[in-house]
Amino acid sequence: MIAESLAALYPAHLETLIARATVALERGGFDHLLVPSGTLHYQVFDDRDYPYAANPQFKHWVPLVRNPGSWLAFTPGERPKLVYLQPRDYWHVVPEAPSGYWAEHFDIAVIRKPDDALQHLPRNATRCAILGEPQSALGRYGAFAPNNPQPVLDYLEYHRAYKTPYEIAMMREATRRAVRGHRAAERLFRAGASEFGIHLAYCQAVGQDANELPYGNIVALDAHGAVLHYTELDRVPPKSVRSFLLDAGASHGGYAADITRTHAMDRGSEFQAFIDAVERAELELCGKVRAGMDYRQLHLDAHIALARVLEDFGFITCGAEEAVATGLSSSFFPHGIGHGLGLQVHDVAGFAASDAGGTIDKPQGHPYLRLTRELAPGMVVTIEPGLYFADMLLEDLKAGSNAGRVDWNRVEAFRSYGGVRIEDNVVCTDGEPVNLTREEFAAGSA
Repeated sequence: MIAESLAALYPAHLETLIARATVALERGGFDHLLVPSGTLHYQVFDDRDYPYAANPQFKHWVPLVRNPGSWLAFTPGERPKLVYLQPRDYWHVVPEAPSGYWAEHFDIAVIRKPDDALQHLPRNATRCAILGEPQSALGRYGAFAPNNPQPVLDYLEYHRAYKTPYEIAMMREATRRAVRGHRAAERLFRAGASEFGIHLAYCQAVGQDANELPYGNIVALDAHGAVLHYTELDRVPPKSVRSFLLDAGASHGGYAADITRTHAMDRGSEFQAFIDAVERAELELCGKVRAGMDYRQLHLDAHIALARVLEDFGFITCGAEEAVATGLSSSFFPHGIGHGLGLQVHDVAGFAASDAGGTIDKPQGHPYLRLTRELAPGMVVTIEPGLYFADMLLEDLKAGSNAGRVDWNRVEAFRSYGGVRIEDNVVCTDGEPVNLTREEFAAGSA
């Protein structure tokens, strides 16, 4: 069913990319767009390669994520061309011949060696906008590739924020996988598994190994939940497990899902009530993902909402507005409310003022916000408020001017739980926002 849906949606997606690429080439003064899929990188003084990651500009056109050495070529007025590397190799599994709902829309040239691509690419490299990494330089393109011309990148990356219906469908499928993994991980947590064991169970449920996931799983038990990007994966569980924070996603055809959930071992505990309060705030913020909403304001709204949670639970002794005005809330909520999502977990052009470049500044005092644009239909963003009891931040807080606004005994009682983060992936539309994460969790429980 998903393949049929994607087949129906893909032609319009491709037409959108063709239209964007045509304008981008005009902006840059080029005749052709070339996008290498990327190449393998090898570790210094070794013959081991780093995990391959497809060029996002490449997988925007075709859902190929395990095909180094291939190229996408587009000339306005012509069918796009895929130069597809299918080497003769008895050491490794050779990619299958290109096929699927997308293949009929391309002129496809199959090559056996990377250098064979040259005969299928435009002869005049100086007239090509070539988007990729330095290692993709090839033959006569060595002096020019990748040139990554800024006007072309500015235009394409800015408009990548507006997802086509095909892209939303791809992200739904990534979400379906991720939700399945989250359910499996929670079962393992409640069974007393270690972080490493939970991670393995997640990968098994998702059907992807660590290198296929869009980012490294954050699997944090107890106080480890206070480390925003905790990835150590202890092999032995704590003697007494209290809490579990899982920030883990999945991929589909190069598109990402990014989901976080926090669980209390004791569902009747005060920590569970704390989780519930953060989740209520999170859902309210998800509802604000509307066309015309300034994402910077959404971030500031999150600080007020979370400061009220801190006030309600007695962690701070001042009002929410004062906590935000004095910077106190940032000691418990030190990151941004979220970011753009799509071909990359932290999607590009989050600060772009327009498709011609420029920057929209972050709010003063909020250096870690990753998106400052006004929301518009087609944008997909994460909403991920969190409150943490991080030792380093608490030490700085205790030594600063806001120390008297904190009930330290109350904070100490919660330090062993680490923290709470709830994250959903939300689509901005012409009307009500679409919460991909909640929809899939609801479907899985039906």
